[in-house]
Amino acid sequence: MKIAIIGTGNLGAALATKWANAGHVILLGVQDSQNFKGKHLLSNINTSVHSIPDAVQQAEVVLLATPATATVDVVQKLGDTTNKIIIDAMNIVLGRGPQGYKHTTEAILDNTQSKDIVKCFNTTGYNNVENPNYGDVTIDLFVAGDSRPGKAAAIQLAKDAGFAECYDIGGNDKFELMEQFAWFWINLAMFQQQGREIGFKLHKR
Repeated sequence: MKIAIIGTGNLGAALATKWANAGHVILLGVQDSQNFKGKHLLSNINTSVHSIPDAVQQAEVVLLATPATATVDVVQKLGDTTNKIIIDAMNIVLGRGPQGYKHTTEAILDNTQSKDIVKCFNTTGYNNVENPNYGDVTIDLFVAGDSRPGKAAAIQLAKDAGFAECYDIGGNDKFELMEQFAWFWINLAMFQQQGREIGFKLHKR
């Protein structure tokens, strides 16, 4: 796939590296191509830097991994997103997010042409993207959204990043639940002092 990554911080950088190594074409969308966080990513295979609208125009899939407070501003810079799959990996934490919205995905839907929008990669830390393995157990991810093409792409990309499974938890009505699940991980890791090296695995019997 051709993937535009908007947001080259810890999470975006980890996914850019994993997906490049899996053979995907990575288009880093940045505001200043001469000065941006994650310049080291250009040493990865299949990776190049572009303006945000140029990266989106060339891509099939767009990952949004910027701070939640910048959601509306960033989405309005994407350009024409018709027929693009957008994966939202952001979360509103402690009320810090797009004003007037309960979750970031709602803000994306209101400010872009694409309806193929899903939420994924938001429920765990970037460290678990870098290494999803806990001994002989590999942790899972989760995805929500009405878009079937969006969910299919997210599930494939989760597996390409090394996760065991990516479970479909429902449609657009589950976007808020996904952010609550993210807050559950953050609460355990940070506020309950379990540390970042924790992850979730769905077991069946």
